[in-house]
Amino acid sequence: MPQFSDYLLANGLVTSSDLEQSLQESRSTGRTLGQVLVDRGIVPEVTLVKFVAAQLGMPFYELADLTIDGSALALVTGPMCRRYSLIPVGFDQDRLIVAMSDPSNVVALDDLRSTTGRDVVAGVSTRTDIVASINRHYRSEGELDDISLAIDAEEEVFEDLSTIKQVSEDAPIVKYVNLLITQAINDRASDIHLEPTEHDLRVRFRIDGVLHEVMHSPKSIQHGVISRLKIMADMNIAERRIPQDGRLSVNAPGGKVDLRVATLPTVWGEKVVMRILDNSTAMLTLEQLGFSAYNYERFSRSFTKPYGMLLVVGPTGSGKSTTLYATLNILNRPEVNIITVEDPVEYRLPGINQVQTHVKAGLTFAAALRSILRSDPDIVLIGEVRDYETAQIAVESALTGHLVLTTLHTNDAPSAVTRLVEMGVEPFLVGSAVDCVLAQRLARRLCSKCKEPYTPVPDVLIAARFPWQEGEPLPTLYQAVGCPQCSRTGYRGRLALHEIMPITPAIERLAAERASANQVEQVAKEQGMISLRDDGMAKVLSGLTSLEEVLRVVV
Repeated sequence: MPQFSDYLLANGLVTSSDLEQSLQESRSTGRTLGQVLVDRGIVPEVTLVKFVAAQLGMPFYELADLTIDGSALALVTGPMCRRYSLIPVGFDQDRLIVAMSDPSNVVALDDLRSTTGRDVVAGVSTRTDIVASINRHYRSEGELDDISLAIDAEEEVFEDLSTIKQVSEDAPIVKYVNLLITQAINDRASDIHLEPTEHDLRVRFRIDGVLHEVMHSPKSIQHGVISRLKIMADMNIAERRIPQDGRLSVNAPGGKVDLRVATLPTVWGEKVVMRILDNSTAMLTLEQLGFSAYNYERFSRSFTKPYGMLLVVGPTGSGKSTTLYATLNILNRPEVNIITVEDPVEYRLPGINQVQTHVKAGLTFAAALRSILRSDPDIVLIGEVRDYETAQIAVESALTGHLVLTTLHTNDAPSAVTRLVEMGVEPFLVGSAVDCVLAQRLARRLCSKCKEPYTPVPDVLIAARFPWQEGEPLPTLYQAVGCPQCSRTGYRGRLALHEIMPITPAIERLAAERASANQVEQVAKEQGMISLRDDGMAKVLSGLTSLEEVLRVVV
C-alpha cells in the first residue's frame, strides 16, 4: 500500500526504519502493510481505517458517539453481524446503512440485501468498535428468552431430586446459565439476582451500584436453573431450606472470572445472588479509587506507620474491602509478613497469607486472629469486626506492635469510636489503639462521552447545601445525559467519596470520656476533616459526578 506509506511518512506517523521493517514483514507473511503496522502497535487501527474510508470515498463511523437506529438493528441478526463484522446504523430513505470493517466483502453485502430485502449503503468502522457495538446492542436477552421458552415448552416442574439434577445438566439449561453470566459480565454488572416470584423467575443485574431488571423467565425453568448453579458452585442441591454459599469460575472473553454464589430460601423458592469478582479491582491503586490529594496525604500517614489500627467504615457494598486491598498492595513487600482473615476471601492476592473463616469448624474471626498472632505477622487484615472478642484482640494487636487494618459498619468516621466503645472495648484503649478512621461511599461516575455542563439555579444549590454563597458567581456543574457508551444511563463506573479522621490527642480524650459521635465530629472538623458530603460536592464541582448522585448516597 504505497499511498498509505506516503501518507504516514508525510504526517510523521511512522519512522522510516519502522516502515522498512513492516514492509519486509508484509512481504514475508502476505499480510498488508496496514495490518502489519496495526498488529505491531505502530499505527492505531483507527488511522488505517480512516485512510481506507477516504480512499474509497466512504463515510467513517465513530460508533461510540453514534446513536444507532433500533429499527435498523432489528433487520439484521446478531450472529450475521458477528460473522461479517458489521452493524446496521440507520437508514438513507429506504436503503439500509451499515458500518463494516471490510466494505469490499461483496458476499456480506449480497447476504444483507437478500435477508433484509433492501439496498445497502456501506460505511467503514474499526473492527474493535464494531465488536464492542455488537456486544452492546445485540445483548443476550433475546437468545435467553428463546432458550427459556424452549425449556418451558419441553419441561414440567419436577420435584424428584434425580430428575432435577438430570434436567439441570440438559443443554438448554446449561446454555441459559452460561449466556446469563456472559451477559452480566459484558454489562459490567457486579451482581446477578435470580428471584423466584409467584408466576415467574425475575433476573436483575446490579450495574454501578444500581439494580436493573433484565428479564422474566417462565416459572417452570426455576428448579433446573437454580440446581445448575448450585452444582457449578459445589452446593447441596437436595437442601433448599437453609441458605448456602459457594463459589464458581467461568471462562469469559477477558479471561477467567470468579463468582461468589449465595442462596436464600424464600416463599416462592430459592433466591440466588451471584457476586462477580473482578480480580482487576483488587489491584487498583488508591489514586484510582478517587482520593483527593488532601485526603490521600492524611490517609497515607496512618498506613505507613509500623503499628496502630486503621478502620474503614461504611455500609455493605461501599468499597471498604477494595480500599483495604489497594492499601495492602502498597504495603506488600518481601520483608513484611501480611496475614488476613476474611469471610469470604473474595480476591486471591499474591504474596499475602489469606485465611478463610469457617464457623462450623470453630474458625471464627476471633479464633483465627489468635492463631495469626502466633504466626509472627507484621500486618494483619481483619475482614470485619463483628463482636467484642474480635474487637478486643484487634485493639490489643494494634497496641503490641502490629499494623491492623479492618472494617466496621457505621455511617461515618466519628461514629466508629463510639461503636467500639459500645461493643465493650475500654474507651482509653480505643483512643490509644485506633490511628485513623476512613468512612466512604460509592457514587456513580459521570460518563465522559456525554456529560453536559449546566448552570444550576440558586434554589437548588441552597436546598442541596452546596458550598456556595448568595452573591457569588453560579458554578458550572455537569449532568447525566446518556449515550450508547454508557447504555443511556449517563454514568459509567464509580468513584469513592471519603471522610478521613486521624485520631488526634483531642479525639483520644473525647473517646476516653465516652463523648458522643456529634462531639467527636465537631472536633474532627475543626482539625481539618472533610465530611463525606463536602468531598462529594468537591467531586461534583470538578465534573466527576452529578449533584443528584451525591445526594443519593450521602445525607
